[in-house]
Amino acid sequence: MLPEPEHQEPETTTTARRLSLLAEQSVRCAPACCGAVTTISGSGPERRITATHPDLAPLAAVQLACGDGPIPSALAAGEPVDTEDLLTEDRWPGYRALALESGVRSSVTLPYRRSGIEVTVSLYGYRPGSLEQSVRGPVGILVNEITTGLLRDRRYRAALAEVGQLETALRSRSVIDQASGIVIHVLGCEAEQAFGLLRTISQRTNRKLAEVAEAVVRAKGRGLESELSALAGHQR
Repeated sequence: MLPEPEHQEPETTTTARRLSLLAEQSVRCAPACCGAVTTISGSGPERRITATHPDLAPLAAVQLACGDGPIPSALAAGEPVDTEDLLTEDRWPGYRALALESGVRSSVTLPYRRSGIEVTVSLYGYRPGSLEQSVRGPVGILVNEITTGLLRDRRYRAALAEVGQLETALRSRSVIDQASGIVIHVLGCEAEQAFGLLRTISQRTNRKLAEVAEAVVRAKGRGLESELSALAGHQR
């Protein structure tokens, strides 16, 4: 596989940077908001969390750990979940207690799904009152832009991986053809038999066919005459 270009960030770094940008810009869309948390799944084995303030990250972590709270509810319903006043809220006792302990009184969580990626944006306020209407439009635009960027990164990396695999296959095919040519020269056999001999050596030595071919090419067939002749005799 081809190595990543030096200027290309690892996927985890790119995703974290985009989520951090989304959280920060979402906060700017709502003056009444004291902070934001973004989560994403579909770009790795686990749902990732990014928060504008360290005290807010546990609010998302506790929801994802117990499967109860505005984030799981929004993902399950596929629509925003708004909590105008956690002091009078009777849902999600674990999340509610931790949020109130952190000084949070209101929150809204907006879920987005696109091409296998799930993104949530949760905005928090120190005062009671709905945050949904003030942020839904602008945050929606931001999420679309960020998600589009994540999908573009994913497709680019997939394309790089495919190109790398193709180049590896072409290199392997080339060295196998060279090794077959050497075997043909040493034994005076046909191309099909030469390839079969290389494959037999590969199976007997538990090595990849390309590795066997590289060894034959490096040695230019020297030292393999007797082994090849013996194998050729068995195949006749």
